[in-house]
Amino acid sequence: MTRIEDSADVSLEATIGDGTSIWHLAQIREGAVLGEGCNIGRGAYIGPKVELGDNCKVQNYALVYEPARLADGVFIGPAAVLTNDLFPRAINVDGSRKGNDDWDTVGVAIGQGAAIGARAVCIAPVKIGAWAMVAAGAVVTRNVPAYAVVAGVPARQTGWVGEAGRPLERRGNDWVCPATGRRYHEVAAHLEPA
Repeated sequence: MTRIEDSADVSLEATIGDGTSIWHLAQIREGAVLGEGCNIGRGAYIGPKVELGDNCKVQNYALVYEPARLADGVFIGPAAVLTNDLFPRAINVDGSRKGNDDWDTVGVAIGQGAAIGARAVCIAPVKIGAWAMVAAGAVVTRNVPAYAVVAGVPARQTGWVGEAGRPLERRGNDWVCPATGRRYHEVAAHLEPA
């Protein structure tokens, strides 16, 4: 059953999947598409035409600006920001106020199961690979491979992580998840399940 708190501002032009919960003071803009079983936290913002897959979790006060695309099972931590403007300005060169026609939006794309930590910032148009993990407070300025862990400002890869969210351990030529035992191979600076 879908749950929308009374204080949430949900556009009638948004599509909300079955079983999704939208909490207090969240705003879902026109044309946004939220899959089934999503959880949108207090004060979160989902911009126009943003697309979320099934079972995504957008924590309190996170800002997801259009035209972001989130695959199934993506986690966006509290107060994280997905930007959408390469050259942000409030005014044009002639001093006139910028309107919607004066800029081109670019979006962040996030692969299945990836996690963005609290207060992290992803600068569009970066792509975050499936099951990757962005550490809290990181500023992501370039694409992140699937299964990579990135941290810092600007974010740099610090290791690999598996689907269970645990850091992978090196065993011989493979990387192994200590929680599941699943093995991965590193190929040309990318990780692939064995």
